[in-house]
Amino acid sequence: MSLLNLDARWRRLNDPDYACPCCGRRFSGVFDIGFEEPDAWLHGPRSDDLLRVGEDKLSSELCRLGERRFLRCVIALPIRGSDGESLFLAPWAEVSQSDFYAYLDGSTQDGAPVTALTATVANALPGLGDPGPGTLQPGSGLVRPRLEFATGPLAVASAEGISFDDLLDIYAAAGQDIRPHLTGS
Repeated sequence: MSLLNLDARWRRLNDPDYACPCCGRRFSGVFDIGFEEPDAWLHGPRSDDLLRVGEDKLSSELCRLGERRFLRCVIALPIRGSDGESLFLAPWAEVSQSDFYAYLDGSTQDGAPVTALTATVANALPGLGDPGPGTLQPGSGLVRPRLEFATGPLAVASAEGISFDDLLDIYAAAGQDIRPHLTGS
């Protein structure tokens, strides 16, 4: 049994039969936060598989904006006290042009496999501040690359996890304040 099961709010979040008394809203557990495009993208939302505006391109996983290059990635934040639950953020990471093309090719110019790329988060992460530079670990197959941090608050959150209250604060900062719906009154 997870320690969080002692928290009625956690039980309500994970109970598909629970309905908020004020509005009937239902939950089915922790939900991820994704970003449709890098914050710098000014051409509007993508409605098809690919949005092309001049030389700029945006797909669900790749973006070219002028001389800048972006890859969609994942940041995992374990939730302390749960049975292995994590909040997954799916922001965009900016990488150099050479790293972008090496990632697409699967190898560097000297033929070595791509193992890690220097990257910066290209979205404002709600309630988490500016994490600074990170390391993008390429995924295999259809798995998105994972963005990791060696220092700063996201490094600590990734290593030690976040509390349930931290999770609720992040949701609120992302415009999904579910706290009033979990009170049960």
